[in-house]
Amino acid sequence: MAVADRSFPPTVAFRSSRWRGISFAILLALLIFAAVACKKKQSSPPLKASQVHGITREMLRAAAAVVREPGHIESKLEFDGRRSGQVDHIRVTVSAGTSQLQNELLARLAQSLDRVATANALTRDAAKGSESANHLEYRRGGLATIVVDLVTRTFSVTAPPTEAGSARLAIILDDLGNDRAAAQAIFAMPYPLTISVLPNHLHSVDIAQEARRRGFQVMLHLPMESMRNEQPEAQELRPGMSGADVNGLVADLLRAVPDVAGVNNHQGSQSTADLALMDELMPVLREHNLFYVDSRTTAATVAFDSAQRFGVRSGFRNVPFLDDVAEVGAVRKQLLLALRGAQKKGDAIAIGHPHAATLQALRDVLPEAKAQGVRLVFASEVVH
Repeated sequence: MAVADRSFPPTVAFRSSRWRGISFAILLALLIFAAVACKKKQSSPPLKASQVHGITREMLRAAAAVVREPGHIESKLEFDGRRSGQVDHIRVTVSAGTSQLQNELLARLAQSLDRVATANALTRDAAKGSESANHLEYRRGGLATIVVDLVTRTFSVTAPPTEAGSARLAIILDDLGNDRAAAQAIFAMPYPLTISVLPNHLHSVDIAQEARRRGFQVMLHLPMESMRNEQPEAQELRPGMSGADVNGLVADLLRAVPDVAGVNNHQGSQSTADLALMDELMPVLREHNLFYVDSRTTAATVAFDSAQRFGVRSGFRNVPFLDDVAEVGAVRKQLLLALRGAQKKGDAIAIGHPHAATLQALRDVLPEAKAQGVRLVFASEVVH
């Protein structure tokens, strides 16, 4: 009996072999594609310094909401993803009357910082021991980004007695930059006056440089938006500006007024009342190692409080403006009030302008300061 031939025809066998080869190639391609896609998904683009600095500023705001005492938060924005070990640093000092209160504040601080970290895809290293519990290191993808040190200290509630004759008065003269004759009249006075120079005016640079040469202190009179209809400057800080915008504008204006020691606001009743804007400004001033004086052009200002939370040495005008009425007699009265204010408060900051009447009143009244037990100082000496 003949046995049937069950083998596939050559054509069918070839097609089957070719199909298996195609299927294998497709499967291999899919596996390679999946591996590449997985790798791309797992890897993330390198962090930019601006991104990490932005997260650090968020952490500073979170810390400031917990620690409300002045001068207790410091930072250095040094992250550089191309260089190992270059990270942003935050130092928060916690003062409380008891160790229990300190521990509660530390726990709240760590929770607030961790929330910011988690929202920005950062992880915190586990503490290696009790001694490192307040040393917080944050990473992304194994790369160190931000290091936070939480420091505790005790304090005394008893203030040291004020020495007789130790009252200090700083006088800031605003709006310099156009009038060289007014600047020369100030430079002729034998007193430690502080001048605040508007940027990008005709004589801003040369007045600032000459003031420094003659031993006067120079500040940047930083233009800010007003609530009223004052003439705005070409560049000014306005609510709604981003941190990058604030940083860039301040850098530009500092180049326009060289070698300043500090900053106070020009106008600014709208801007200094905007907490978000002030919280963007103060870390920038701290990076430039500048102090801040709040001119207090509005009772709604939050600028001094923001400066204190961010660890910026700061003060505010705490006596009336000297020359709202630009007449010699009126300015003399305001200067005498400023001297009495310094006697009463210990330290006072007065602000005037280079009007002829103001300059004459200064020549008339300032010789009396020493006899009244008030020492005239630069603005930097009465900020903290």
